[in-house]
Amino acid sequence: MTTITHEPLTVTLGSAGVTPQDVLAVARHGAKVTIAPDALETVANVRAHIDSLASSDTPAYGISTGFGALANRHIPGGLRTQLQKSLIRSHAAGMGPAVEREVVRGIMFLRAKTLASGRTGVRPVVLQTMVDVLNAGITPVVREFGSLGCSGDLAPLSHCALVLMGEGEAAGPDGVTYGGRGERPVAELLAEHGIEPVTLAEKEGLALVNGTEGMLGMLLMAIADLRQLLATADITAALSVEALLGTDQVFLPELHAALRPHPGQAASADNMLRVLSDSPIVASHKVGDSRVQDAYSLRCAPQVAGAVRDTVDHAELVATRELAAAIDNPVVLPDGRVSSNGNFHGAPVAYVLDYLAIAVADLSSMAERRTDRMLDPARSHGLPAFLAADPGVDSGLMIAQYTQAGLVSDNKRLAVPASVDSIPSSAMQEDHVSMGWHAARKLRKAVENLRRVLAIELVTSARALDIRTQLSGGVLTPGPAGTAVVAALREVVEGPGTDRFLSPELEAADRLVASGDVRAAAESAVGPLA
Repeated sequence: MTTITHEPLTVTLGSAGVTPQDVLAVARHGAKVTIAPDALETVANVRAHIDSLASSDTPAYGISTGFGALANRHIPGGLRTQLQKSLIRSHAAGMGPAVEREVVRGIMFLRAKTLASGRTGVRPVVLQTMVDVLNAGITPVVREFGSLGCSGDLAPLSHCALVLMGEGEAAGPDGVTYGGRGERPVAELLAEHGIEPVTLAEKEGLALVNGTEGMLGMLLMAIADLRQLLATADITAALSVEALLGTDQVFLPELHAALRPHPGQAASADNMLRVLSDSPIVASHKVGDSRVQDAYSLRCAPQVAGAVRDTVDHAELVATRELAAAIDNPVVLPDGRVSSNGNFHGAPVAYVLDYLAIAVADLSSMAERRTDRMLDPARSHGLPAFLAADPGVDSGLMIAQYTQAGLVSDNKRLAVPASVDSIPSSAMQEDHVSMGWHAARKLRKAVENLRRVLAIELVTSARALDIRTQLSGGVLTPGPAGTAVVAALREVVEGPGTDRFLSPELEAADRLVASGDVRAAAESAVGPLA
């Protein structure tokens, strides 16, 4: 197993794999990477076997032959170094904007994990160079388009491999780009950090590019982000219930696990019930309220958010399995066989990436419906139109809801599955692909949109609660959790008043949600939330 120490933050690569926390530590938090001696020994021993196959007169795929549709050609020894260079150079064919630094670091670390498994046949120097590049804070420039999610994330991984060769494009730790038009070559950037470019030998080109690391890394980061946002979604939903004079009785535990044993639903209902606990606003209308039931966007919030939780759990199961994999083609088996296979196909990861995008779209849609309800005087039970100070003169949060609606509409488009859209490639050798990279890219955008949707619901529900308190002369206040959350928001966003420039306030609320401070504020009043 890998080990992590936090001062300084270090992840040690062994031969047994890594954890999601390892990946996040390296990708997002700049953790340093070391390689366990036993892993380097295993890599060296397997490489010795590859060298023996390379010197044999018997052709071996990926070692002494071409690749993919060109696999039938035997490559003589004098051309094999050129073959590796040509493979990486030709496959680094991405286009479009550069993807995020954390995504690239995740790709490189996950590929290093696979190299350390001893199943790929690379020399130890290749693994060590990849780790050295990571530790130096050097980030290869990986382009948005190029991967079909089959035969691995070929183009993204090739852009990373090209940098190990001292070629391609990369950004230094200071953000300065090397290798672009008119810029200093990448080899100089490596030299500045004491890293010597690698000259790839037999099998090593394929070993660097034949994996699902791009889509897997983005899946792991999306899962981590959603874990945080799901608790926040329960909090904003509860504040909206409170602001709309809804009941907390539909969140009682006997209505959930005992009757419908979906664990996510029970967790969300418990979160909402606790956030609403001891609320004077909720208590004020328990008697004499003529309404029989709340709208679905209030009453069914745990059912929807809980289903998202269960979907995330399933995605995490798939991600954990993929983390335990050593994906390459051909792969070196423990008995020494070098065997062609199809494990690089990204379908298992692609499916759950698409599944999560559907769930995220639905959760954001429900949050927007609650926001709209708080702004409509026909449905808000006594709140002013659009929560404006002087409706008609002021527009209040009218256009904030437009922004939220636009984000929700975008998420609905992003929920269209990528994994159903196979496009044949490589002269029909690769005649079915997963499109998992694209599923991952759109999920990242969907999660970002969800965060902004929740930020707008937070701003809206907090203003509605403040207005309730003002209209009651300070008698009707939110419960302890709601009070703490509104106070945290008021540190960065002003309370109700006449119209003002809203965009900076919505961005500030978005940062508050992203930081985890909304969840922390609620938990300061009611303890840890699920």
